[in-house]
Amino acid sequence: MNLLTRLASDVCLMLRRPPRQQYAALCYRRKKKTGQVDVLLLTSRDTGRWVIPKGWPMEGKKADAVAAQEAFEEAGVRGKVETEQFGFFDYEKKLRNGVNVLCRVQVHLLEVTDMVKNFPERESRTLEWVSPQEASLRVNEPELKELFLSFGKQMAQTQQPPVQKTATL
Repeated sequence: MNLLTRLASDVCLMLRRPPRQQYAALCYRRKKKTGQVDVLLLTSRDTGRWVIPKGWPMEGKKADAVAAQEAFEEAGVRGKVETEQFGFFDYEKKLRNGVNVLCRVQVHLLEVTDMVKNFPERESRTLEWVSPQEASLRVNEPELKELFLSFGKQMAQTQQPPVQKTATL
């Protein structure tokens, strides 16, 4: 790499802003009869791509509370949200003024216990329950794809029946 190219690259790195923080909920439910786990996807309001509920920090609210609030406003779901993050993903968001900003999204698991029909963004979103594997195929962000796959593997391990031990006489 020549000196001028390296200098230009270093300047670009120095001027790049850190990612903006957002918080999200990976909403899931376990089917009572089969134990199978489904995750909730919804469409974004602007492009119609498949996403999970997410939003900007809210004054006075912790990350997990923001994730739960966004899940209710965008998808009409309530449930038990994990306080510890499950993971994160990055994506580029186009702001209203046309500027693209890098966002880092901290993801919290939310086990859905209740769904309501009347929620703030019901008119502007489509919701669908799918397997974690199907969700990984539908979303665009590579790190979010990996989170769905990881979640699916984790849940598959917890739903297997216990191994029966036999005694030998």
